[in-house]
Amino acid sequence: MTMTIYCEPGPDATFPGSAEPAYAVPEPSLLPALLADRPEAQLVVLGPGVPLAEAVAFTTRQRVERPALGVVLLREQVEVTVLAEAMRAGIREVVAAGDRAAVDAACARSLELTRRLNPAAPAAGAQVITVFAGKGGVGKSTVATNLAVTLAAGGRRRVCLVDLDLQFGDVGILLQLPPDRSLADAAAMAGRLDEDAVRSLITPYRPGLDALLAPAGPAEGDQVGRELVTELLSVLAPMYDFIVVDTPPYVSDQVLAALDRTDWFALVVTPDLPALKSARLTLTTFEMLEYPADRRLIVLNRADSEVGLTVADVEKALGQPAAVLMPSSRDVPMSVNRGVPLAADRPAHPVARAIADLAARCGARDDAPARRPMARLFGRRR
Repeated sequence: MTMTIYCEPGPDATFPGSAEPAYAVPEPSLLPALLADRPEAQLVVLGPGVPLAEAVAFTTRQRVERPALGVVLLREQVEVTVLAEAMRAGIREVVAAGDRAAVDAACARSLELTRRLNPAAPAAGAQVITVFAGKGGVGKSTVATNLAVTLAAGGRRRVCLVDLDLQFGDVGILLQLPPDRSLADAAAMAGRLDEDAVRSLITPYRPGLDALLAPAGPAEGDQVGRELVTELLSVLAPMYDFIVVDTPPYVSDQVLAALDRTDWFALVVTPDLPALKSARLTLTTFEMLEYPADRRLIVLNRADSEVGLTVADVEKALGQPAAVLMPSSRDVPMSVNRGVPLAADRPAHPVARAIADLAARCGARDDAPARRPMARLFGRRR
């Protein structure tokens, strides 16, 4: 994923662009150590408070050590003499700090140049986790909402929860979000979606977690086609660390569009024969579509239910082990009725811990968060 570092002296400094950087440091002297620990960093933005001499010295050194790293310099006023000295040092752009659009454009141009200079560098984009079940009533949406809360880690990561059940989506109800905006509103912008347009569709839930809700009525869902889903995910990818997609209990063109962009396939199943049958058919479909087997994660919900089928029976029927065993608990429907996911309200609950195991299987580990909040270095978030 794209990693931007912002350097500006002072505890109250804020990045003047649209996208908050992954890291922010208050002193230029801290940059070399941070860059040594973060070889994936692609852009350093030096704020207007960084002295020109220090900016030039830093860039001159990086020009030798990391020639693909981009440096953008912000100034209160762009002067010809400053511009000339900066360009000689290898600074890619000098931009007025008060011009937000110019700052965003300069950062985008620098990142694009870095990708061209270093094709092996990881492309920008969130990991997409699609939660699917071929049968309703197995707890799919509950898993999706709790997984999104867990991945956000209280704001340490950026997560978008997309409700792709276009006819009967429940994410809005599960999170008690107002149905003011939805996927249907994107139809009028099809083919020309950008970050600003997508942000107008998003409903914030809590720090680090946003939701893109399903349409309010089934008829509105017909406006969302496969191409629009692909476009939406493409625009969302650079904005977030993880995208969690909740789906209907069947494979549609829109679901296929999400599956084609998916990094992790979380298949929710319960220990009953109808659910096992649909899960087995789903796995067969995934095989036909050549989705990687090592990215398919079986989430066995109500795993401790005494219904005549053991965990071993389920795993034998599906032909692969369960990645996560989620216990049965009356606290789950109670949390649904309250509109507060267990992962948010009671993170130590056995169900919440099982969801945390799923998040860890998808690469979200506490010892390696995707982003570090600016508050850790600056003392407050923007």
